[in-house]
Order: sequence, then structure tokens, then C-alpha cells
Amino acid sequence: MRTGIIAKKLGMTRFFDEAGTHVPVTVLSLDGCQVTGQRTKARDGYVALQLGAGSRKAKNATQALRGQFAKAEVELKRHLAEFRVTEDNLIDVGAEFTADHFVPGQKVDVSGITVGKGFAGAMKRWNFGGMRATHGVSVSHRAHGSTGQRQDPGKVFKNKKMAGHMGQDTVTTLNLTIYKVDVERGLILVKGAVPGSEGGYVRIRDALKAPPPAEIPYPGAVRLRGASSVKDAESEDSVAVEAAVDTAPEAAVEGEA
Repeated sequence: MRTGIIAKKLGMTRFFDEAGTHVPVTVLSLDGCQVTGQRTKARDGYVALQLGAGSRKAKNATQALRGQFAKAEVELKRHLAEFRVTEDNLIDVGAEFTADHFVPGQKVDVSGITVGKGFAGAMKRWNFGGMRATHGVSVSHRAHGSTGQRQDPGKVFKNKKMAGHMGQDTVTTLNLTIYKVDVERGLILVKGAVPGSEGGYVRIRDALKAPPPAEIPYPGAVRLRGASSVKDAESEDSVAVEAAVDTAPEAAVEGEA
């Protein structure tokens, strides 16, 4: 089991596929998602990765939090989250995730805090049908009706669907599809809507109820400290080796001359 990532919800847009079908997508930005800490079995009793995204001013952070990030040599993050992983999927502190952590067509689960609606009635909050518009009903067309019984039991049961605060709940949407990834700009496009308001942070991880594709990277697609990316570091090494091989015969010829 590998880690998920934290992304910032920018909004929604649409694309047209090859068949001309309209595809609504949600645009998610990585916003500097980095590994800020590790949780190990020996020290903490469980295995997980602490991730951070966004930026925060030092004056808005506690002294303990500033010390934690200073020890990890990572800039202060605005949003933190932990993801349970297996020991073979731990990633070094300071590594920054790239958008190709997920692949197009992959199923993912997205968690976020829904948009707050304030105090809402029963029709809006619970999709009640309301009362009749005529035949003696007056004033109470959008009321939720009876809430309890008679003298026995003489109370309203808990969890009765009534008017009240709506939204601001943590919701997870399962089995959403990755439509496209933009590694250069750090964007992930997800088919359909995801919970949360624009500018809010959501958590994305591999779907629990769908098998992961074979081509996803393990333990993850990251950009290590001091390198633009893992792939770039590997390509730079290969280019250096090829350059050395190409110049070796010329040096030998010059030495013989």
C-alpha cells in the first residue's frame, strides 16, 4: 500500500474526448506537496507518512511546529495529513510529489470537507418532498411534518432528520477516474466533481475497491532534494555515461598523436 497525496482544488472545467463527448473534470494542483515526516513501527507503533502542502508564514505557526519543520529542513506547510503505508513504501523526508504519481484511467478515492450551507431546512438538507400546495395546507408547505410519537415514548429519537446545519462534513467520493495529468504544471484532472470548495485541500489516494494499474510508480513519483526529478536524475547520469563513451576514443587518438 503506497501513500496518497494532498492537492488543492482549483475548480472545474471541461474537455471533449475523441468522440466529441463532453467530459467535466475537476482541476487539482499539488501546491508543493512534500513528505514532512515519517512514522515508524519501532518509534510510533504504526507506519505512515506525514505530508504537507501549501505555504504558511512563520508568525502563524506555533513554536513546536516551527521546530518540527526546521528539523526536517522543509518549509512550513499550510495543510498536513498522514497516510498509512507499508514499510517498503516509505519515502525520504523532503521529497516532493509530482503529478505522475497517478496515471490516466486510474481509479482513486478523494476526501474533502464539503461546502458549508449554514442552517438549511429539511427539504434542502434531506431531500424531503414537502407538504401539499393546496387542500388545507397553509404556511407549512416546506415543513418536515411530524417529528415524533404520542405520550409513549414522548420524545424525539436521536438522528431524526430535521432542519439544521448542512455541510462542512468530511466526505469521501469513491472510484473517481483520473482523466489527465500535467507534470510540468503539477495538475491532476479528475473526471466529475470532488468534495470541497475552491481553494480547499483534498486527499487523493489509490482506490480501495478497484485494483491499481500495473504502471503506477512505487513507492511514488517524487522529486528528491537537489534534483529536478528522479527521472531527470537518471537521464542526466545516462547522458554523462554516453558522453564519456563518445569522447574516450578521441582522447585515445590525441594521446597516441
